[in-house]
Amino acid sequence: MPPGESGDEDGLRPQPKLAAPPLDPLGVAELQGYIAELRAEIARAEAAIARKQDHRSAADSFFRRP
Repeated sequence: MPPGESGDEDGLRPQPKLAAPPLDPLGVAELQGYIAELRAEIARAEAAIARKQDHRSAADSFFRRP
């Protein structure tokens, strides 16, 4: 597994920070596009969380004692 992709969920890995671009030079349409990009990235992150939770639930269910 490549470095930084250990699948750790305990928060010990440094989390990537998003670079916040200066907003003042952007026009309304550019800001709306930027917001759309951020929403798409949020949706991608939420989908990854859901996959991890589903995987974890399946593993917990499989290894649960009767």
